[in-house]
Amino acid sequence: MADPGGGAVCNGTLHSQSEDSHSENCTENGTVREAQQNGNSNFYKPIVESFEEAPLYAVIFTYMGYGIGTLFGYLRDFLRNRGIEKCNAAVEREEQKDFVPLYQNFENFYTRNIYMRIRDNWNRPICSAPGALFDVMERVSDDYNWTFRFTGRIIKDVINMGSYNFLGLAAKYDESMRTVKDVLETYGLGVSSTRQEMGMCGH
Repeated sequence: MADPGGGAVCNGTLHSQSEDSHSENCTENGTVREAQQNGNSNFYKPIVESFEEAPLYAVIFTYMGYGIGTLFGYLRDFLRNRGIEKCNAAVEREEQKDFVPLYQNFENFYTRNIYMRIRDNWNRPICSAPGALFDVMERVSDDYNWTFRFTGRIIKDVINMGSYNFLGLAAKYDESMRTVKDVLETYGLGVSSTRQEMGMCGH
């Protein structure tokens, strides 16, 4: 049997016409043996990627920000334990203090002291379809982002840089949605299933 790559398959083995020996990439019984170099196939070859290094000042200021945030977090935990600062997080009842704790106090240190300070950057409530542009509900916090309240103002046409809309089905109703609706009404939802279930050929 001729092979368009310049070889022939005989008894399940690919023979090269230019060499008397077997090809490095040969097929036996339907199994492809990958060419190897020093005992490692191409799958294990290291991938060389180059990344731009962050400037030294950016690295220093980033670590300083985390360090200062951590120090202030310990200070605020100390003030909360002494009752000087109000604790907005969920706490155990006094009657349950002798129970086994559900979690260690340090487990949510980052959430309690660092993430809560900047939480308004995420989890933004919207009031429109999550397309390329959407409308954001403005909110403010009076307790350092532990709770939010809606101001009544809606910010229109904000660029969506956070939610996923791979197929465009979450966007506003447009021509593509009309096409999807027409196809679903014609062929139904089970057109891609097997014929034994609900599938059918629409051609």
